[in-house]
Amino acid sequence: MSVCKSADCKLCEFLSSKEEIETSFNRVEKQKSKCKFGKTGVCCKLCSNGPCKITPNSPKGVCGADADTIVARNFLRAISAGSACYLHVVENTARNLKTIGEGKSNLKIKSPETLDNLAEIFGIAEIDVNKKAVMVADEVLKDLYKPRFEKMELVKKLAYVPRYKKWEELNILPGGAKSEVFDAIVKTSTNLNSDPVDMLLNALSLGIATGIYGLVLTNLLNDVMLGTPKIRQAKVGFRVIDENYINIMVTGHQHSDIAHLQDKLIEEDVKKKAIELGAKGFRLVGCTCVGQDLQLRGEHCTEVFSGHAGNNYTSEAVLATGGIDLIVSEFNCTIPGIEPIAEKFNVKTICIDDVAKKKNADYIPFDMSDAEEISEKIINAALESYKNRRSTVKIDIPKDHGHDDVITGVSEGSLKEFLGGNWDGLIDLIAKGKIKGIAGVVGCSNLTAKGHDVFTVELTKELIKRDILVLSAGCSSGGLENVGLMSPGAAELAGDSLKEVCKSLGIPPVLNFGPCLAIGRLEMVATELAENLGLDIPQLPLVLSAPQWLEEQALADAAFGLTLGLPLHVAISPFIDGSEIVTKVLKEDLVILTGGKLIVEEDVIKAANELEMIIESRRGEMNL
Repeated sequence: MSVCKSADCKLCEFLSSKEEIETSFNRVEKQKSKCKFGKTGVCCKLCSNGPCKITPNSPKGVCGADADTIVARNFLRAISAGSACYLHVVENTARNLKTIGEGKSNLKIKSPETLDNLAEIFGIAEIDVNKKAVMVADEVLKDLYKPRFEKMELVKKLAYVPRYKKWEELNILPGGAKSEVFDAIVKTSTNLNSDPVDMLLNALSLGIATGIYGLVLTNLLNDVMLGTPKIRQAKVGFRVIDENYINIMVTGHQHSDIAHLQDKLIEEDVKKKAIELGAKGFRLVGCTCVGQDLQLRGEHCTEVFSGHAGNNYTSEAVLATGGIDLIVSEFNCTIPGIEPIAEKFNVKTICIDDVAKKKNADYIPFDMSDAEEISEKIINAALESYKNRRSTVKIDIPKDHGHDDVITGVSEGSLKEFLGGNWDGLIDLIAKGKIKGIAGVVGCSNLTAKGHDVFTVELTKELIKRDILVLSAGCSSGGLENVGLMSPGAAELAGDSLKEVCKSLGIPPVLNFGPCLAIGRLEMVATELAENLGLDIPQLPLVLSAPQWLEEQALADAAFGLTLGLPLHVAISPFIDGSEIVTKVLKEDLVILTGGKLIVEEDVIKAANELEMIIESRRGEMNL
């Protein structure tokens, strides 16, 4: 079977050796012919008069909706779905923290310092750590559940002041986040809103809710429960899979949902059960964003976390090694393509959140107060699977895949600590031109922007060559680390000035902030840099690229980036090209409104040129 191109050559070699296994890498070749109406966003199937498609000869649907209305409607509906996903995660995370604070779980708070900081920001005066945890969680949940006509209070407390004032001026401050999603769905229904500009402003409101709650707060609440990230070296790729252990692959975005399991697997009586079956113990194998989150906090779970194997589209190959004994899925990026491979290799799947229920999986609804019982069921399933399958499958783990020296554990806190406790050194390096600027290369992995991780890797190489420091978060990090760009040796690929900086600090030119949720951490870095300089975020030499965006969640991330006033590059258009108004607003008019703009460019060099030009322009405006 033909296999799509990947930046990860070893991965391609492995998949090419598995002719009997069909993966996304094969199926993408069969799906090359794309619907042009879908690609430009001018297909509408909201009612039974359709599907209607807009053409020069039929410029309106049966109801009279034109291309601008249809494109804006589709765009807003996608962003509301993506925002809903992130809000689902922060809601569950807050509920988990509340349960721990109420004493209904035997988990302990691992970063009381982060909890103290949040309590101070929220205006909570409470000494008892558990009561404080409950109060912090309640503040988050209260805001999420407000009606749309009541503005969320924590936005003002967490947002950068100049940005908040801009959002207030534009009248895009969100009301209760779940109500915002609900009303966006209503607004995009049949024969309701037909104003494309109004819908785009609505999308920006959802972007703010997504960013402040689904990204920033989820990270901070997880830090409270799971511990703050610490910079360290780690192992990535297929080499993290050790066949001598019972291996549990976790997929999703909700790290706190597996926190109890993570601790339970290293208890002596549990390890003994594995040893009795001939294994050395248990290992959690990271895959997708929850794997990146585990890796981010890997300092706190070195005994059980083996490392991050790969991103969403690497997960099929991870199963094809035969070394995985159980899959625990708790959210998205758990692609349906793993189901037949799991069956072939006799790997059981357990889903602990019904939003991520897979066809042939057992469903165990997660509740933090029942974590002990749930972990026991998962462990028993892993033991049973190991006992039943290991004699029936061939294990083929390419140990030359990946790297042993990836720098991970980077966050807004650990990076500042590494730099001496402040941002002065980084600001000085930017001022002197040693670092020309910073690019966030973030988001998903897809198979259509030149191939698996190809655009992401090529663009990153081009940016660091131009002395632009790259920060990454999301499935993009999985692709970049597996090809060595997050290892110190990658400094050799950077421009002379950035290379000198990296070698002096012992860091790579691409810093791994972890999961897509950590896009919120990049916002915190940008905010602190802007505060230090007395500037607004759009004035900084910062740019964003989500070159291989995949899902609706990525569009919600994009909406947040645009509200922050950042130029945002994508290699594939977000299905807006069929509308002149939507395209003009996002690519041109938005600069006047928020300072941000959408850049669609499918050529790597041209994309790098434009991002570099923006950075140099902003440096000029800062007299650097």
